[in-house]
Amino acid sequence: MSRSERSPLLLAGLLATAGIAHFAAPRPFDATIPGALPGSPRTWTYASGAAELALAAGLALPRTRRTAALAAAAFFVGVFPANVKMAADWRHRPIRQKAAAFGRLPLQVPLVLWARGVARNAGGRA
Repeated sequence: MSRSERSPLLLAGLLATAGIAHFAAPRPFDATIPGALPGSPRTWTYASGAAELALAAGLALPRTRRTAALAAAAFFVGVFPANVKMAADWRHRPIRQKAAAFGRLPLQVPLVLWARGVARNAGGRA
């Protein structure tokens, strides 16, 4: 299997793993939900986990891959405020935790670019 054939499946695996984690251990995700969002943080945690699972399924199927990859890129941009909140909330934690929280911020860029690359390789403009 070539790298371009593996890439969407690896991205799907990443999203599926994250989606499952939102349901298996929701509490850490609840803490990242910005307070400005209406409703309960748990609802947002479950909704984002369900979205990740749906995106993973879409990426796994060649027929829906391009649309799912573009949606994944938008999703990665959309969850960025949660990563900012986590970094702000963890700014006084021990250095390792602080580094992990702040290190997640720039990682959104390669995730967006990865998803766009998958969309591009799936055909059409991305």
